Amino acid sequence: MIRLLCTLLLALLALPANAQGLSASVDRTRLSAGESVELTLESSDVTQFGKPELAPLDELFEVLGTRQFNRLSTLDGESRATTRWVITLQPKRSGYVVVPPLRLGELHSQPITLHVLEPEAAAPGNRMAPVFIDASLDQESVYVQAQSVLTLRIYHSVSLYDDSNLTPLEMPEARVEALGKPRTYEKDINGIRHGVIELRYAIFPQRSGELTIPAQVFTATLVDRSRNNQYQPFGPRPGKVTRVRSPQIPLRVKAKPAEYPSDAPWLPARALSLSEAWNPEPQGAKAGDSLTRSLMLKVEGLSSAQLPPLPATSVEGLRRYPDQPQLGNQASEQGLIGSREEREALVPSRSGQFQLPAVEVVWWNTREDRLERSSLPARTLKIALDPSLESEPLPAEVPAPLAESGPALWPWQLSSVLLSLTTLLGFGLWWHARSQPAVQRAGQTGPSPRTLLDDLKRACLANDPHASRHALDAWARQQPETLAEMAARFTPLSDALDDLNGALYSEAGQHWQGKELWQAIGHLPIALGDGGQAATDTSPLPPLYPR
Repeated sequence: MIRLLCTLLLALLALPANAQGLSASVDRTRLSAGESVELTLESSDVTQFGKPELAPLDELFEVLGTRQFNRLSTLDGESRATTRWVITLQPKRSGYVVVPPLRLGELHSQPITLHVLEPEAAAPGNRMAPVFIDASLDQESVYVQAQSVLTLRIYHSVSLYDDSNLTPLEMPEARVEALGKPRTYEKDINGIRHGVIELRYAIFPQRSGELTIPAQVFTATLVDRSRNNQYQPFGPRPGKVTRVRSPQIPLRVKAKPAEYPSDAPWLPARALSLSEAWNPEPQGAKAGDSLTRSLMLKVEGLSSAQLPPLPATSVEGLRRYPDQPQLGNQASEQGLIGSREEREALVPSRSGQFQLPAVEVVWWNTREDRLERSSLPARTLKIALDPSLESEPLPAEVPAPLAESGPALWPWQLSSVLLSLTTLLGFGLWWHARSQPAVQRAGQTGPSPRTLLDDLKRACLANDPHASRHALDAWARQQPETLAEMAARFTPLSDALDDLNGALYSEAGQHWQGKELWQAIGHLPIALGDGGQAATDTSPLPPLYPR
């Protein structure tokens, strides 16, 4: 054993820098004595030829077979050739067994540790049959809505046709999810080699109390190797049809603990992690910048459908534009790993400091059987002022000089009085001319209001948020009111502008619909003048929306 460890240590120290050129993986790291495991070696180095050297495996494994696959794929216009070797191994002893590094030319693979369990005692009766089923649960008692993993193994010592069938696992009082695709390997039982079909299910009971895992029925046709029964492609398949049934397994489901908070979602899990990421990083952000915050919740032992929404960022001065949550499930050796990612765009409307509250998730640790709290600490965002939005400061007031003795001031006073009189006279003439009708209407410069409305309509109906924003700004510049004043007195326009801003600042812009904005512009009421009457339209063109 010491000699083997020294050999592996020297092999690891001798690995070259390109050790990643030959990758190694196994279909599972936990197996029973007598079972086989598939080792996959993959290389994308076209300069290496031949096959991997399998001699280091002979001390701890028996090589049952080797298969080679070549694949040519194209990614971003570049062709990539990969070669894959699938090696079927059977460990020679139990315990922790290490698959040593294998060599392919100048490339080396990384070592992999396997856990080989002690051989099970052979049960009398059905294990002598050519086909039998074994079913087991990873734990006999679980909390309600917690995960219990059911492993179903179908053993066969004879060949089977491909017409085999297994009844689906249906439980009205629990939710069932398959953990990956079925696995196939071999196992030696009492000196007889058996093929094994392994299926795994994640079971989430929905009520407490006693629950029974129902039996499943496997049906297959055994291959008859006798000379009298030759296989005919278009005739009936010779052989005996066999039907075996798995045992029923009781499962005890415990209720939610009394010390669990009543206002928190029930999360029984083996492990939970909570993390956040920013794009871009908030350091050095300025007012008006868009910051994307991603919150990732990953739970071992629950599906993504069981994970609750994370608290939204609600801070005064930060406009929030959330995206749809991203849900995912991943099958592992211990069961299901559910993940939930929530992304939101945060746009600061001013400079200064913003205090983001802490994010906390309460859950029940099923390994330690205790209450846990995972949290992200509070964070302070320091937002700088955008120089392009900063107004020029007013000049400082110059203090008036002290009065000094000098010549008489009456000439200057007289000229000031005359200037004031002429100013009042000019203002009176301007006021009188203001009430007179204009002789000729000043010609309009730039595009006409109707042209701008047509551009806005086309951009809105095309669902283009950027073109709609430019057209809306051009149209608003020719209106007697600002866009903010029109939105303040007409709520549908304000809502449509919020949707447009959300499409511009978040990743949901491709789903924006401009019909609501165009309808709000079309139904915008006419602004009233100081006398409470609508402003008179002196344009010679007919109205855009006739009454």
